[in-house]
Amino acid sequence: KGSANRARARLKVAKIHARIADRRRDSLHKLTTRLVREDQTIVIEDLAVRNMVKNRKLARAISDAAWSEFRSMLEYKAPWYGREVIAVDRWFPSSGLCSACNTLRDTMPLHVRTWTCDCGVTHDRDVNAAHNLLAAGLAVTVCGAGVRPQRSAPDGQSATKQKPSRREP
Repeated sequence: KGSANRARARLKVAKIHARIADRRRDSLHKLTTRLVREDQTIVIEDLAVRNMVKNRKLARAISDAAWSEFRSMLEYKAPWYGREVIAVDRWFPSSGLCSACNTLRDTMPLHVRTWTCDCGVTHDRDVNAAHNLLAAGLAVTVCGAGVRPQRSAPDGQSATKQKPSRREP
C-alpha cells in the first residue's frame, strides 16, 4: 500500500533505527566486557524492569538504558572470565539504609535525592545505595545466602536462587 517513495522512506528509517540499535548494543558489549574483566565480583540489584517500564514517565529512559540486556550480558560473560555476578534481592532497602550506622529510614519518596541520617551523615541516595549493595553482595559471597531474613519455601530452602537439593527416594 502506498507509493515507491513511501517504501524508500520506510527503508531509510529502518536503516537509521538499525544503526542506532547496533551502536547501543556495541556500547553495552564494551561496558559489560570491561566490567567483567576488571572486577572479580559484580553486585547488581534485582529490579523488576518489566514492571518499571509500565511507568509512563520512566519507560523511555529505562528502555533506552537497556537494563535487562545489560544484566543478561553480565551474567553470560562472567563465567567466561571466572567472575561472579550477584543479584541482591529487589526488596533489600539499599537507598533507605544508612551505610554508616545501618539505621533504616521508614519511607523515602523518589524525589528525595539526599538525606541526613540521625547519626549525622548526609547521604546521596544513589551513592548510599551503591555502598549498601556492595556490602550486601560481599556478605552473600562470604555467607552464601541472602543478606536479610528470607521468606522460606515449603521445602525449607531460602527464597534466593539456589540449586535444588536432591531428595533420595
